[in-house]
Amino acid sequence: MKIAIHGKSITDNIIPCLNDIFEALEQHDSDVGISRDFSHQLRKNGFELDGKEIFEQGDDMSSYDFILSLGGDGTMLDAVTYSSRSEVPIVGINAGRLGFLATTPKDEISRAIEDLYAGNFKIASRSLIHVDSENGLFSPFNFGLNELTIVKKETSSMIVVHTYVDGEFLNSYWADGLIISTPTGSTGYSLSCGGPLVHPLLKNFIITPVSPHNLNVRPVIVSDESVITFKIEGRSKHFMVSLDSRSLSVDDSAEISVKREEFEAKLVQFGNYEYFDTLRNKLNWGFDARN
Repeated sequence: MKIAIHGKSITDNIIPCLNDIFEALEQHDSDVGISRDFSHQLRKNGFELDGKEIFEQGDDMSSYDFILSLGGDGTMLDAVTYSSRSEVPIVGINAGRLGFLATTPKDEISRAIEDLYAGNFKIASRSLIHVDSENGLFSPFNFGLNELTIVKKETSSMIVVHTYVDGEFLNSYWADGLIISTPTGSTGYSLSCGGPLVHPLLKNFIITPVSPHNLNVRPVIVSDESVITFKIEGRSKHFMVSLDSRSLSVDDSAEISVKREEFEAKLVQFGNYEYFDTLRNKLNWGFDARN
């Protein structure tokens, strides 16, 4: 079996996890690849990488069976850009804080790798959001698992985001910004701005305004078979556009549209993973002290 490993940074508490990973993979005589940026971090911390393949974003990953993402949810979002069209299943190992996407605790790494080899897992397919623009924003990795966000760059005044669904005018949002979320991303930034929880297996986009200046403006859910288009204006001529954890500055000439990506992200789930259990345990959803 061929396993890719990706991470962002290495802290003292992660080093034992890495030792467990390499030891477990060596016991199974696995072929191992390391993302280029993470390989620099590993070498700085004394890890020998002789015989291990080095890969980077844009490489063909179809020869890999799994990607181990070591970090938090942000690292998982980054790992999606490596799996890309190859749709290599991603194992999220939580070495961060919340771990809503990265659901495997770092102290269960050895068991998780045993389960991979034994086939004791299931794979959840998650839809991605695809971004199009005249100036090629985020290309060639113009897709994301969570959301696209358009927000004001300065703190002084609101922006107006004119929004169209399949060419039909939806609304002009006077707000600090607008979030277009996948069902997976409904538990992220959209949730903090009052957006609804949407089960990740549904096929929708959630459009959620950020601090709207109209009391009657609410989030809306549309089919992810739609194409959503935006025109932005405001006193400032520059705005911030974010795709998952990546951000770019654009001016008011930018015309941006989103649609569902042609490929999906494949997330590995172990044991008796249940989405609603995760909501209750990690977001305290439905928690009431009276219960």
